[in-house]
Amino acid sequence: MKVLIIGSEGMLGHDLVDVLSEENEISTTTIDTLDITEIKKTIKTVKDINPDVVVHAAAFTDVDGSESHEDLAYKVNVIGTRNVAVACREADAALVYICTDYVFDGTKGTAYREYDQVNPLSVYGKTKYLGEVCVKEILNKFYIARTSWLYGFHGPNFVTTMLKLAENYDSINVVGDQIGSPTYTVDLAKAIAELIKKPIYGTYHLTNSEHCSWHEYAQLIFENAGIEIELKPVTTEEFGSAAARPKYSVLENYNWKMEGFPPIRSYKEALKDYMKLL
Repeated sequence: MKVLIIGSEGMLGHDLVDVLSEENEISTTTIDTLDITEIKKTIKTVKDINPDVVVHAAAFTDVDGSESHEDLAYKVNVIGTRNVAVACREADAALVYICTDYVFDGTKGTAYREYDQVNPLSVYGKTKYLGEVCVKEILNKFYIARTSWLYGFHGPNFVTTMLKLAENYDSINVVGDQIGSPTYTVDLAKAIAELIKKPIYGTYHLTNSEHCSWHEYAQLIFENAGIEIELKPVTTEEFGSAAARPKYSVLENYNWKMEGFPPIRSYKEALKDYMKLL
């Protein structure tokens, strides 16, 4: 297939290029070659490339920064996504829209399935959900891929942040009351590569299996790295951040399972493989 990856310079974008190019003809755009907030240019770019599938991995992803830059977050995550969806309609291309666990408020207490009620707490979560709304209103051929706690080689992430902090501090405070599923961008890219082989359109939760708190995640990172450091679990309130975050945002990969795909491997196994290559 011909696949266009929008946002190929990002952490996930890099791995999408590597993984999808194994079986598909790939075209890419970056923030420098396509401003998705410009509808005419977005439509022209997509129509000129004429892909079978567009993977929309461009977003304003600064969760706390979105609180103080609401207009920018809205412009990129909502208007930009609408523009990409319109361009896909014009080119008769299917769209993969990358979304987030932050569309949920975290009060369910068990893993969220794709059909559970959304209730985003932050500007970031709200704008990403409104992007979903645009996709559903404009297109019939789409895959909404909600994921969580991403890490990979081509961008800053929790793993590299922890390792950097350990270079300068003997003790680190880490939030202990937010639970989620750390997800390796390579594994997410592989799942997307499988999804787009079939016209099984709809919303999918795509994360590594199992879950943990940020504190437990940090413990495993340092265990894998062979670093001894004091990790102090703190509450979300004690830690303090501009944006509200869901306390329990584990995503059950329910639709993925119902389509007969094998479980995506544990975050523990994925993290170990990732850290071997750091």
